[in-house]
Amino acid sequence: MNRSDPPPPSAAPRPPSQSPSPDGPSPTPPSHGRSHGHGHGHSHGHSHAHGHGPAAPVSSHLRKVIAAVLIPFAAAVLAGLFVLWPGGAPPHRHSGLGLDQQTESGRVVKIEETDCSQGGAQPPQQQPPGGGPPAKQGPCQNATVEVTSGPDKGRTFPEIVRPDASRRYDVGEKVVLAYAPKAPENLRYSVMDVDRTMPMALLAGLFALAVVVVGRLRGVFALVALAISFGVLTLFILPAILQGSDPLLVAVIGGSAIMLIALYMCHGLNARTSVAVLGTLTSLLVIGLLGTVFTEWARLTGNTDDQTGLVHGLYPEIEIRGLLLAGIIIGSLGVLDDVTVTQTSAVWELKEADPSAGWRKLYGAAMRIGRDHIASVVNTLVLAYAGASLPLLLLFTIADSGVGTVATSEIVAEEIVRTLVGSIGLVASVPVTTVLAALVVSADRHNAVARSGGRSRARGGRRRRAK
Repeated sequence: MNRSDPPPPSAAPRPPSQSPSPDGPSPTPPSHGRSHGHGHGHSHGHSHAHGHGPAAPVSSHLRKVIAAVLIPFAAAVLAGLFVLWPGGAPPHRHSGLGLDQQTESGRVVKIEETDCSQGGAQPPQQQPPGGGPPAKQGPCQNATVEVTSGPDKGRTFPEIVRPDASRRYDVGEKVVLAYAPKAPENLRYSVMDVDRTMPMALLAGLFALAVVVVGRLRGVFALVALAISFGVLTLFILPAILQGSDPLLVAVIGGSAIMLIALYMCHGLNARTSVAVLGTLTSLLVIGLLGTVFTEWARLTGNTDDQTGLVHGLYPEIEIRGLLLAGIIIGSLGVLDDVTVTQTSAVWELKEADPSAGWRKLYGAAMRIGRDHIASVVNTLVLAYAGASLPLLLLFTIADSGVGTVATSEIVAEEIVRTLVGSIGLVASVPVTTVLAALVVSADRHNAVARSGGRSRARGGRRRRAK
């Protein structure tokens, strides 16, 4: 008894071995009169079984079911990429936008005021409605520009800017020069735009830094996935459309590839991500179907702005209505990923908090979260489209047109269809993804608990027989 009064050395490490058990402390204090080695062995085995049982992502049966759905889909996406992959760069066609000109770098080295009657001044802008005078009057700006790249590096030329021009220059400002080597020597260079390399690079660096600092390793994966998504867009989607492939089909294949790469790279190859993929895929199908029906029913052509008209003029083989549908699908894809991943994670966390909850209870609790998400996301999508179309909305406000007239005009109806179809897809993604996640996690955890309970009863029987 005297030796049992102080805690023996073998009992000292016992609490750390029991503390990881998710079942918490034992309801009855352990008896020191029993075999410590035997008790410790069973305590460790019990903790191991419960620690890995509920944490298993999916059972083997559910893994096979999910794979049976996703593997054919992934195979179809790969086949589509192989069949529709553009064979080389599309033929160059002069667009008239100024983006296909040969360019060099330049810098403004001197600015003087000069009389606007001198030659070389930029033409005055159009007068505002009502025939009023231009907004600004005064002397013109005579900017001396130095060429800083190309065969004529170090050469200077004058650039005269009128006071009502949309852009004026400062000394030291970097500019982009249009270079026409076959033009007369005094007309080879002209200022085309401001050089925005530094601010754009700094902004991109700040974005990447913010993502990595907050997201850490997952943020790094998100940036890699973003780069891959941009690669799919520039190397597959755009060239394939320019070579005459159906824009809607190209958008579905390319968007699906982006979805698979981005979701699995950012969130891991597991059941949670697979359910989000299934929810996103279902919502994309809804968006594609509704977009096709309502663009046809509303007789939308998709040719409502100068850029689309120019594309159609240069590449008449492109189906413009399909281009509209492709834009709807690609524009909705990013927000869909956010909604489906959030809903799937919510269901998983709710199940972890209440392992006894059935799929109906999980669905109801997760839908309460989803309804809040719907309200914010739909509002975000509508405001994003409204912000992009703000100049158009201002024009209709100036024209003092009625709401009905504005809403049914093709140029506005196109944006309304784009917004509402994408919003319906977002709304549909919440219940679809939630019910899929609830069914998967409930079936998996029910089987896991049953297996764990069977093993615990078997160990309990062996322990009683050993006694």
